[in-house]
Amino acid sequence: MSKHGLKVLSVLVLLVLLLGLGGCGEKTPKEFKIGVVTGTVSQGEDEYRAAERVKAKYGDRIIHVTYPDNFMQEQETTIAQITGLAADKSVKAIVICQAVPGTAAAIDKIRQTRKDVLILVGVPHEDPKIIAEKADLAFETDNLERGRTIVRLAKEMGAKKFLHYSFPRHMSMELLAKRRDIMKEECERLGMEFIFVTAPDPMGPEGIPGAQKFILEDVPRQVAAHGKDIAVFSTNCAMQEPLIKACLETGAIFPEQCCPSPTHGYPGALEIDVSGMAGDMKAILAAIEEKIVAKGGAGRFATWPVPINMVFIETAVELAFKAVEGKVKLSDMEAVKATMKEVAGVDIQMKRYEEGKNMYLVVSGSYIFGKK
Repeated sequence: MSKHGLKVLSVLVLLVLLLGLGGCGEKTPKEFKIGVVTGTVSQGEDEYRAAERVKAKYGDRIIHVTYPDNFMQEQETTIAQITGLAADKSVKAIVICQAVPGTAAAIDKIRQTRKDVLILVGVPHEDPKIIAEKADLAFETDNLERGRTIVRLAKEMGAKKFLHYSFPRHMSMELLAKRRDIMKEECERLGMEFIFVTAPDPMGPEGIPGAQKFILEDVPRQVAAHGKDIAVFSTNCAMQEPLIKACLETGAIFPEQCCPSPTHGYPGALEIDVSGMAGDMKAILAAIEEKIVAKGGAGRFATWPVPINMVFIETAVELAFKAVEGKVKLSDMEAVKATMKEVAGVDIQMKRYEEGKNMYLVVSGSYIFGKK
């Protein structure tokens, strides 16, 4: 080949290489990251496990951090954990669940320097109106509707009375306080006695162990006073395991957890190792059911068929990726609902907290263990 021919060939090869590099650059956008903030295993195992699941799916594109167990006294640490994620320029969205006190302040701080970061939250502890205004998307169970559905379910399961455990910090939360009032009204409508018992706050001096000890000791007292046909409910996550244990031992009715989920309280209370079930909810429900029935609790224990806080986190992460890539608008409720239904694998009812706000309230059906 002549020198001229070689020169022409070299130019052609160089052009092909350059075009190839250009094409690759267009097809492979820069990989951004999603930050995920949850409690620890002791404060909210479902949320923590959900973060592990999305981390396993997306690898290094997920950065997972936790807020402190004593989040009420350590809000500055919570704020630092959340804002620390935004300090990483590759982080384009942050998912927070549960959105404990300090979340609103953290969002404000992030907005000062990173207006491009999407904030998606689940189970807000602060004023829902404030969170609905500040976050790009928020999820919460429809607590007002649950005020009716939980009581009706308890009635269906044979309850003549309904006992509600909580404490002043939770009763200062608008939706939880309104739900309590609706529960009381629904009990009156159905001819059931409503009983409110103030329990120790797990954020108080005695911590989680003190609150759990109280539940284990108080449920037998309440059953002795009111009989076995009493449904028991608590607003706190850490109380679910002792509630289930105490209800099984006394024969009381347990219609639903504060955060309904097959994995919330049941595995610990029944000593079921779900680690090998890889999130298979049908297998987990079956394992729980076997233990409940064996202990004589058939028809008196229930939950939702999916772990709703896990669903919130996994849905929020999927939506975050889609929203950053411009594939979905977080204001499109039908698109949001479709993503959640795909994640959950069951039908989900969804409505807006307020018109024009991207805060969505969710309800699922119930699964009663051992129901014939």
